[in-house]
Amino acid sequence: MVERLEQMPEGVMGFRATGKLTREDYRDVLIPPIREAVNGDGGIRLLFELGPGFEGYEPGALVEDAKADLQLGVGKRSAWERIAVVTDVGWARRAIEFFGWMTPGESRVFSLGERDRAEEWVAG
Repeated sequence: MVERLEQMPEGVMGFRATGKLTREDYRDVLIPPIREAVNGDGGIRLLFELGPGFEGYEPGALVEDAKADLQLGVGKRSAWERIAVVTDVGWARRAIEFFGWMTPGESRVFSLGERDRAEEWVAG
């Protein structure tokens, strides 16, 4: 499940994932505001929190993720400024650190205890 975080610094979109991410999470919660931001005038600054109950992706979510990466990531690389991922999930931290060079813009991984620092960095 993904929820939009409303209390974010100016110019930052925030999301929190718990449980398993689904195709519907991508289609209904993640993609619409990101698409709007990518097609807008400003740069994208995104905070994505993977909570302690995060279990990964359902197969349909992986398909939506790949489609979004092609359309909104690769196709609009210059729109992305900063991505902060906040998590203590070990396998997710390692994957993000390993594949971070592939993400558009600048990205960093923060622990859940560093959430305030992550918000400051992504907004900066």
